Amino acid sequence: MPQNKTVPKGVITDWRPEESTFWEQTGKSIARKNLWISIPCLTLGFCVWMLFSIVAVYLNRVGFNFSTNQLFLLTAIPSISGALFRIPYSFVIPIFGGRRWTAFSTIILIAPCIWLGFAIQNPQTPYIIFIIIALLCGLGGANFASSMANISFFFPKAKQGSALGLNGGLGNMGVSVIQLVASLIIFIPLWSGQQSITITEGSLWLQNAALIWVPFLIIFAIMAFFGMNDLLSSKASFKEQSVVLKDKHMWLLSLLYLATFGSFIGFSAAFAMLAKTQFPEVNILMFAFSGPLVGAIGRPLGGMISDKFGGIRATFINYLLMILFVIILFTTLPGEAAGSGSFIGFYLCFLCLFFTAGFGSGSTFQMISIIFRQITLNKLTAAGMKNEPAQRRAATETAAALGFISAIGAIGGYFIPQVFSLSLSHMGSVSSAFYIFLVFYIFCALVTKFVYGRK
Repeated sequence: MPQNKTVPKGVITDWRPEESTFWEQTGKSIARKNLWISIPCLTLGFCVWMLFSIVAVYLNRVGFNFSTNQLFLLTAIPSISGALFRIPYSFVIPIFGGRRWTAFSTIILIAPCIWLGFAIQNPQTPYIIFIIIALLCGLGGANFASSMANISFFFPKAKQGSALGLNGGLGNMGVSVIQLVASLIIFIPLWSGQQSITITEGSLWLQNAALIWVPFLIIFAIMAFFGMNDLLSSKASFKEQSVVLKDKHMWLLSLLYLATFGSFIGFSAAFAMLAKTQFPEVNILMFAFSGPLVGAIGRPLGGMISDKFGGIRATFINYLLMILFVIILFTTLPGEAAGSGSFIGFYLCFLCLFFTAGFGSGSTFQMISIIFRQITLNKLTAAGMKNEPAQRRAATETAAALGFISAIGAIGGYFIPQVFSLSLSHMGSVSSAFYIFLVFYIFCALVTKFVYGRK
């Protein structure tokens, strides 16, 4: 592949993924290499992002004295900060390059991990310190916006669903990884500073939940810097990308993604605390990882099935299933139709919701990438722009839109724990929260069917 000698190593000047010959001979291998390095970096980002979904459950058991609302807030704050950080992260790839940004955004996650690891060991650590660390953990969630935007540049439209589904789905796996690994690693004395407390499970080293990720972050940041590529053809200024903020379809599609990915990340953040309030007799940490796991498995399936059968159709059917599972979930809650409630029914319904939220994240992202790129391309060609520059511009604007839409989706990680908390404190049950989710899913199903489902 021709490269200018003055171009830095790792920078690709000639990139034409829509041309089949170029793709088969050159593009495919490079794109896959970048994808398979991007995935573990994003997975680690999600691990850091969701640290407090496990840590918050144990804080009071290692000497702290925080209220239930304060603990729910700690699980929610990384999601809102992650959503806010995703806004600038949506535009950075065309400015700085995917290789350099992936390496940088991975290595800086060491900071909240180390800080949290030491803060946990001192029961006198003020609550405000945990608030600040939770805000910094949001940087891990922000990586999703830049990672998905970066991978979208490497693959042709026909492969977008599968590629973005794998990157997002295996990246989302970090939510399950943190909940599984952390729930085991905190009982192993890896570092000094043992917290000797009396609990049924034994002695606890809660700092391990944060410190265990540090060496992996270093390793994969190095791999990203030396193994990934920057695409010169994707270069664009913030001004050139920010035009997507004026597009009404971007905002409408954001709501569809909020219903799917927002549900996935919100349920992931809140499930352990929610189950603890509803079924206090159950050791929920033995089961908490399984929901995010099935959701992460569902995401690449949603992308691949959408590539084959169409993202609009797959997304609409998925919303119908989400509506059905929420309705069934009402019967499993304590004090509802089932009387004292059914943990098994509650758990199985949530597994189904996790899967459909993950599947829908993949199908909506495929749908968004195809619809937004085509709308943008039609607009540019109608204005007289030639095909090749119009394709490049459409790809750049679509990448920016995907990143920004992912920021809107991440807000669900803040609002869902907060809605559960408010529903419990003001209504005495979580039923009101699920009524809100039900109405929103119905709205999104109607939008998918009647706005984007028309021929």
